[in-house]
Amino acid sequence: QVQLVESGGGLVQPGGSLRLSCEASVGTFRSYTMGWYRQAPGRQREVVATMSAGRSTYYADSVKGRFTISRDDAKSTLYLQMNSLTPEDTAVYYCNAGHAIAGNFWGQGTQVNVSS
Repeated sequence: QVQLVESGGGLVQPGGSLRLSCEASVGTFRSYTMGWYRQAPGRQREVVATMSAGRSTYYADSVKGRFTISRDDAKSTLYLQMNSLTPEDTAVYYCNAGHAIAGNFWGQGTQVNVSS
C-alpha cells in the first residue's frame, strides 16, 4: 500500500505562484509514474502533469509553460511548481502514483484557491 500526502495548497492572488509537494511512503518510489490531477467544483478530475520513472513528462495544454512537475526520488517526493496562476486553476489537486504491478494510488488532495 502506498500512502501519498500532499501539501502546499492555499489561497493565492491571480498571477501568483505555489509549489505543491507530495510525499510518498514507498520504498520503490523511483519505479512509479507520478502525476498531479485536479478537480474543480462540478467538473471531472483531470490530469495536470505526469512524470514517468524515466523522467518523461506530460502537461495538460492549459498548464504548459506555467507549471513544472519534478521529483526527488531520494526523498520519495513529487513536486508541482505553479506559476502565473489564474482563477481557472482553482481546484483540489491530487497526487497519483501508478505502477504496472503495484497498482494505482491517490492522495487525499490539497485545495488551491486563486482569487483576488
